[in-house]
Amino acid sequence: MTTCPESQAAAVESSMRRAAMLKRARDFFESREILEVDTPILARHAVSDPHIDSIEASLQLDPGRKWFLQTSPEYCMKRLLSADYPDIYEICKVFRDGENGRNHQPEFTMVEWYRLEFGLDDIMQDTVEFILSLVDTNRFDEPAVFLNYQQAFSDFAGIDCTTIDNEALDLALVEKVSPRFPSDRLTVLHHYPASQAALARICPDDDAVADRFEVFAGTLELANGYVELTDIKEQMARFGNDQATRDASGKLRVAIDDAFVAALERGLPACAGVAVGFDRIHMLNEGASDIRQVLNFPFDTRKEND
Repeated sequence: MTTCPESQAAAVESSMRRAAMLKRARDFFESREILEVDTPILARHAVSDPHIDSIEASLQLDPGRKWFLQTSPEYCMKRLLSADYPDIYEICKVFRDGENGRNHQPEFTMVEWYRLEFGLDDIMQDTVEFILSLVDTNRFDEPAVFLNYQQAFSDFAGIDCTTIDNEALDLALVEKVSPRFPSDRLTVLHHYPASQAALARICPDDDAVADRFEVFAGTLELANGYVELTDIKEQMARFGNDQATRDASGKLRVAIDDAFVAALERGLPACAGVAVGFDRIHMLNEGASDIRQVLNFPFDTRKEND
């Protein structure tokens, strides 16, 4: 298939803008003396999170054993933190099976970083500043708005989030709550229910909620972050809950990453971390409604000759 010169020129210009975004991202971290690290894409273990499906790989060097493409650099980065690394960041490719659509690809670019001794307010502000350093200067006219999760569900959807399950909450967030988020500023939704803590610690001031947040531009989710869970006993209990959920949904159990567990046993320092979808910020800057419009080689299930 041939591409018209106009389309080729537009693609080159978009790639140049993406490269400039990558430079601004590294400038942001350099100005804060945050160390760039590089973790493996190939992992020995899949993640236990029942909502994330890993992509399997095989090696001739290790026949009969499954390997996996990383869904996030999180476990490896926390292993570095437990080995006395300072604040760290990584810009990398990650892979998730079953994710393909207007805002999703099975392969995408993630920016992830960790700040030692940061609380929830600190990491939320850090994330807003990072995103604003990448978006075009005329994208948002107003300061970010910070919304409590429970209050947002009550105000925007008339829902008491303590009375319904996580699946219903996720659906309500997509259909009723996030459509109420403004498009002229970022929205930071914070203090998710404890049942959706993932790898966040439970809030010290309210055990009904977790120190977890997400950042949205309108309905588009850009970031997911936590004050990190450092309690090994609680982490193992959550792994057990993940396995039970996998069993109930018919998904295969996965082996727990023993190297990550060992790092937690050594001691993960008090820290907060966040993952940002770089391609989605590029979508904002390009005015694109589909993530495939900003990728040079988007995933396509069609055969090459179709």
